[in-house]
Amino acid sequence: MDNYHISKNQQRWELVKEGAQRASKTAATKAEITQIASDYLQDKTASLKIHKEDGTIQEERTFPRAADPRKTKG
Repeated sequence: MDNYHISKNQQRWELVKEGAQRASKTAATKAEITQIASDYLQDKTASLKIHKEDGTIQEERTFPRAADPRKTKG
């Protein structure tokens, strides 16, 4: 499973694959990059961590949803 991060770098929001030197995608707003990331990762098995402007993790998503390792019964 690949790991991706959305974070702010200077004035742009970026989607970066863990270990990569450059961003896979960039956007002006967090909402825009989140939508771009969802579309980009739709056909991949990946984990996406969405960071706040201060760098802390706000949310984590798994693609596809069925690959979420924290799946519980009920």
